[in-house]
Amino acid sequence: MFPHGDQVREFKIYVDEGMTPMQAIQTATVSGAELIGWPGRVGVVQTGAWADLIAVPGDPLKDITELERVKWVMKGGRVYKDELGRGGAAVRPAGQ
Repeated sequence: MFPHGDQVREFKIYVDEGMTPMQAIQTATVSGAELIGWPGRVGVVQTGAWADLIAVPGDPLKDITELERVKWVMKGGRVYKDELGRGGAAVRPAGQ
């Protein structure tokens, strides 16, 4: 058990125990939405869904601990943290 705010360290444990980084991320997004009965409403980025977003400096699919270095946070359509200095333009398509 981790103190509140340190739960992100669980992702590394999941990967160390055999999950892929994507599977570990899905435990907190897609799987979490299914558990609370809201699949397609939360835990996804799509039109009409409630999406809280983060940006990290590296690729968490290559190094899951990148999720421990959050630089940008949007919740409910409002940016709460912006260490990237880009206002609302911190998200870029995968592979670019």
